[in-house]
Amino acid sequence: MLKVTNLNVSYGAIHAIHNVSLEVHQGEIVSLIGANGAGKTTILHTITGLKKATSGEVFLEGTNLLTTDPAKIVTLGMAHVPEGRRIFSQMTVKENLEIGAFIRGDNEQIAQDIEQVYSHFPRLKERYKQAAGTLSGGEQQMLAIGRAMMSKPQIMLMDEPSMGLSPLLVKEIFHIIQELNHNGMTILLVEQNAKMALSIANRAYVLETGNVVMEGNAQDMLADDKVKKAYLGL
Repeated sequence: MLKVTNLNVSYGAIHAIHNVSLEVHQGEIVSLIGANGAGKTTILHTITGLKKATSGEVFLEGTNLLTTDPAKIVTLGMAHVPEGRRIFSQMTVKENLEIGAFIRGDNEQIAQDIEQVYSHFPRLKERYKQAAGTLSGGEQQMLAIGRAMMSKPQIMLMDEPSMGLSPLLVKEIFHIIQELNHNGMTILLVEQNAKMALSIANRAYVLETGNVVMEGNAQDMLADDKVKKAYLGL
């Protein structure tokens, strides 16, 4: 579904991403783990057109994303839940969800899909008239995921969904990610909480200073001594 081949990205003279290759197959959860500053967010930004690649290829279902207008990428069935949530804080919860469906014109179906989001996130329904900026951190993360769902994507890129959340809310968010996947959503998950990310993923890639240094079955990585020592605090 998503294939990244020999991706290189630079910030001026700094070569940030070095020949990274990864694949996400339909129906999978694939986790990209690594320390802060390893380049995980840069890869997502390059996939979604927010950052220009120096070289390499990024294909989504046969379409070259590196030569596609970033504004059109969302129409290809990809949604991005950004680091830090990036919700529209002055707008209501419902208005944020409606903005997530801006590429669509099927108003009746949009209304039904908002109700579907509320079924996943009952707290958003309780607060649908509230300004999004007044929500708790966990509720804002739910809203960011719900907004991404409104574009009806085939694949969702999630960047640090557990950031700043309590352990209880982290478990809730990861349960929601699994639920979305069970309902057919393909997910590329960038996450510093390696243990949680690996526990729900099919496969995973480990990134260090812009290089993929390990890849494979996520459960095998959970049991790998190097991964345990470097990323799981064991």
